[in-house]
Amino acid sequence: MSAKRVIGGESTVGRALRGIAASRKASFAGAICLILILAAISAPVIAPQDPYDLTEIDFFDSRLPPWSESRDGLIYVLGTDTQGRDMFSAMLYGLRTSLAVGVTAGVLALLIGTALGLVAAYLGGRWDNFIMRFVDLMLGFPTILVALMILVIFGQGTWKVILALVFVQWAYFARAVRGTALVEAAKDYVEAARCLGLSTSRILFGHLLPNCLPPLIVIGTIQVASAIAAEATLSFLGIGLPITEPSLGLLIANGYQVLLAGLYWMSIYPGLLLLVLVFSINIVGDRLREVLNPRLAT
Repeated sequence: MSAKRVIGGESTVGRALRGIAASRKASFAGAICLILILAAISAPVIAPQDPYDLTEIDFFDSRLPPWSESRDGLIYVLGTDTQGRDMFSAMLYGLRTSLAVGVTAGVLALLIGTALGLVAAYLGGRWDNFIMRFVDLMLGFPTILVALMILVIFGQGTWKVILALVFVQWAYFARAVRGTALVEAAKDYVEAARCLGLSTSRILFGHLLPNCLPPLIVIGTIQVASAIAAEATLSFLGIGLPITEPSLGLLIANGYQVLLAGLYWMSIYPGLLLLVLVFSINIVGDRLREVLNPRLAT
């Protein structure tokens, strides 16, 4: 029996898309996610200014409230920050950075966790015990605490943040894949593949992996949102991304310092954008869990 006769990659993705479209709340959240992703990608085109180009920033325009006009005639729809940067432009670039960090960390964690989970389920024995005990150890500590300790040791940097998030997230994928792969490994089509002399890698990635896609899609969506929120938390604490590569967390942190002075727009607007982004991704992930989990499907 071929793995393609179970739940293949295309049918799983198609069922997920149909499930999202069938829910008004999930489709609305998915549309918001798509708009935000397109806005982040198009930031250099649609942003009124490059907020990190010193030649485009005028310090005399700092701390302007929303809908203020600059000396050059530029309308600051969301106001400016303490450095005179356009908040709307800064939020677009910050959104771009946050999405890039979250998606990259989620994809890398998915690849590592999936590979280890498949190996643990298929080989069993000592490999299974060693990998799963390490997974239990990783899941026993708060995610943000472990990432915080890693960045305190190695310092700031975009790739350091990404690797720290990968280190604390891969265990979620490994556990989910291992549980699904254990069930699939006991079925006849896997035994038939062994009898045919197929290589271990072909059995793992050609037969077991396609049947592990439903939980992977769900967990991957949720972990991307978790990575975005974790990165924002680390950057807010001042140990995440450097100032030269700001994210939504850094914008919130900068605005928080002057919040009591009445300059609410510097932290409230980036905070709302981060909330909408994470909340929308979680709604889509929750809908995918309902659609792709046979126990929850109606």
